[in-house]
Parts: sequence; C-alpha cells; structure tokens
Amino acid sequence: MRRKLFEWQGVTIWSYPAMLYVGLVAGVVVGNVAAHATNINAFRVFVATILLITVALLGARLLYVVSNWNLYRHDLARVWNRNEGGFAMLGGLPLALLVSVPLLAAFQLSFGGFWDVTAFTILVGMAITRIGCLLNGCCSGRASQSWIGVNLPNHQGVWKRRIPTQCLEAAWAVVLLLAAAATWRWFPFPGALFLGVMAGYGAGRLILESTREQSRPGGITAGHAISAVMVVSALVILVVMWPR
Repeated sequence: MRRKLFEWQGVTIWSYPAMLYVGLVAGVVVGNVAAHATNINAFRVFVATILLITVALLGARLLYVVSNWNLYRHDLARVWNRNEGGFAMLGGLPLALLVSVPLLAAFQLSFGGFWDVTAFTILVGMAITRIGCLLNGCCSGRASQSWIGVNLPNHQGVWKRRIPTQCLEAAWAVVLLLAAAATWRWFPFPGALFLGVMAGYGAGRLILESTREQSRPGGITAGHAISAVMVVSALVILVVMWPR
C-alpha cells in the first residue's frame, strides 16, 4: 500500500489522483490518435472529451459515495476529498452518455463515431487508474485463501490474502483494448465498436464485482445491476442495428 506516491518540495503527490490524472491524459492522447485514424475532427473530439470527463468524474464519484454511504454519512467533508480513491465508472458513463447527446450535436460530431473513439480513451484510462486503486487500497478484493490470492491491503490498511480485483480489472481493460484495436475496422456502423466494448466490460465487471470486499457472496449489488443492464442494452442495440 502506497497512498503517498512521493513528496516534492513540501507537496504530497497522492497515488490515486496521480494515476487517475495519468490515465485520463493517456486516454485522451490515445483517443486523439483514434480520431485521426477514423477521420473524425480530432480537435472537436478533444474538446468534447474534456467536457465529458468532468461530467463522468462527477457521476462516478456520486455513485461511489452512494454505494458506500456508511463511510461518508458521518463525515460529509470526505465526499469531495481528492486524495482518496473512490470513482465508480458505472456511475460516470451513463451520465456522460446522457450529456453527450446535446453536446455532440452542438459540436456536429457523430454520436456513434465519437463513442467508438472514446472507447479507447475509457479503456486506457481504466487500466492505468486501477493501478492507483491498487496503491491506494480502494476497490480491494475480498479475503481469499485460493491460489489467486495475494497479500494486499484494503482502504483501511488491513492486510490480508485477497483476490487482486484491481489487477484483474486492469488486465481485462487491456484485453478489451487489444481486441478493440484489432477488430475496430470490422464493425459495420458507427457506435458498434463502443457497444461491443461496453458489453465486454459489463460482462467482465459482472463477474469481478463479486470478488470485491464489500460484495457479499451471492449478494446483488448496484454494480451487478448496472453491469447487467449495460450488457443487455449493448447486445440488444447491436442485434437490432446490425445490417442484414
């Protein structure tokens, strides 16, 4: 566990926000490359992405706080504490999608084309940010004595042999990223790549959600529900819109 990445001239650089920032920057760069490769107006994509990242971070933080309300209800000042982990992508993406409808229309960008490009941004950011989760101890896996268990801390600094959930989620993001890069030319309509990535991410998250420390074995969490809706919605839209 290394919540403080390092200190420089009296300034503390915290692990989670630092890796979140690196992940966002790297994601935006990769998204810019993808925009050029698909002949979409890269500058408009860049500006729209920056605006939507702000929206997504707000939604991601709010879902995390609501899901872990017992940690924040007696200390509301922690809700906007940037030095700790706690951003749920499942809360950021739906809000960003909703806000993107009028925003992309104003920027004269294809809705599907933009989100195809943004799929790369999301996956790169996710893979890097999960390293911050690992260093911070947030999103920790539940205790396990199985072969996959690794000695890791949770957000309270309690070390146990745990399922390395953060590493598994980062690895799954990398797998999806490589698959998207290899197959994006095969998708028949704008937005199909994004739908495929979201179905894949939702399926992986549906499985990995049960490995988290705060998930009861056999219990259904908000993460399970949102992931299931994501998978079903993405697959239904793909089937309906796929050319025949």
